[in-house]
Amino acid sequence: MNPEINSTNPTVKAIVTGTAPRPAQLAAARGILPLPQSDLLEILVALTESADEEISSNARQTLASQKEDELELNIRSGELAPRVLAYFADQENLSAPVYEAILTNPRTPPEAVARFARTSRNGELLELIALNQQLLIQAPDIIEAIINNPFRTAEAERRAAETKREFFEKERGAQQIANELRAQGKEAAAEFIEQAEFSKDLKDFATGTNLSYEDALLLAEHIEVPDAETDDSWLALEYIEDIYEETEQQRQEIVDKILGEFRLEDENEISGERVAMVQRIMRMSMKDRIKLAMKGDREARNILVRDPNRVVAQAVIQNPKITEQEVEKIASMRTVPEDVLRQIFINRKWSRNYAIMHNLARNPRTPVSNAMNILTRLQLKDLDAIAKNRNVPEAVRKQAARLAALRKGGRS
Repeated sequence: MNPEINSTNPTVKAIVTGTAPRPAQLAAARGILPLPQSDLLEILVALTESADEEISSNARQTLASQKEDELELNIRSGELAPRVLAYFADQENLSAPVYEAILTNPRTPPEAVARFARTSRNGELLELIALNQQLLIQAPDIIEAIINNPFRTAEAERRAAETKREFFEKERGAQQIANELRAQGKEAAAEFIEQAEFSKDLKDFATGTNLSYEDALLLAEHIEVPDAETDDSWLALEYIEDIYEETEQQRQEIVDKILGEFRLEDENEISGERVAMVQRIMRMSMKDRIKLAMKGDREARNILVRDPNRVVAQAVIQNPKITEQEVEKIASMRTVPEDVLRQIFINRKWSRNYAIMHNLARNPRTPVSNAMNILTRLQLKDLDAIAKNRNVPEAVRKQAARLAALRKGGRS
């Protein structure tokens, strides 16, 4: 049985997961346990999938015996589990008011609505579904289900076709994509698409350095930080000269560099999805990559911190969603610009993280003055290791050895 449970009642959990004794399961299947109706219905739907034929049969019979007026009230209460709503959406011969309650309940799974839209013979209910444009945008399968249903009304077909044309036909611009994302509740992604330089030149298909509509949507999936949470005050004038347009050859060299680093780290074949993501990102201008670095998710950050441009790489650590685990990894990377390591060093929060500071001290790209400062905070065993590490600058090794000797009571 599906272990996903909506109720917090321990009795529900015990029965649904099969840990309750069989007599309790059988009593539940017969509908005679003293439980709230929402809990009982969740149990009954779960028990229809029981391998015990007597239990599953009783559960189906009990569900079929529900009074429709009471069932409608329970559905409209907003307390029923999504799997219960999906179960009744799949049942035949329920009254129109019950189906209406199911179809207008925001907890009903979109895939259940799509199944209903494919098979229903009630044109008015298909119209009701078609009115919910936000749902159609979230689950385009529902649009096709309505359009292909021979029992659709003209109004249902018109509304479904309009939504398909407005949000999913290829010939649409960046604003339509932003509207689609906003309708799905993806405000940060919509903002990114609206402001991106590539939005002016979107194509049906990717050509050369141009991004396609599909590329834009796939990039938008990696946006998680809204404008209100970003801060670009760190972009001082000294960085302006580093923001320039690259040639196609330069961009390909960056793609090769980033993919090469992933291969060295993972020692495995890189997934086609990641390769495509790197190539997609490198079709963006440097300004757009900076925005993506500050607003993107973990995957986007993991790619862009490897960008050889110091502004793009530094934008990654300005991302408010970046975690200390990510920073710990970046602090050990020998391919990131010194500016990134310097910014990690001066960050108050990260400076209190021993693992991050230890990685900086061992990283040969960390500015020597920063590494020397960190040494005073390290444990003796780590000082000893750095003193013997031929990859770090000689000044850092000598200072680590001197501090280690002092700790041990010797002389430098």
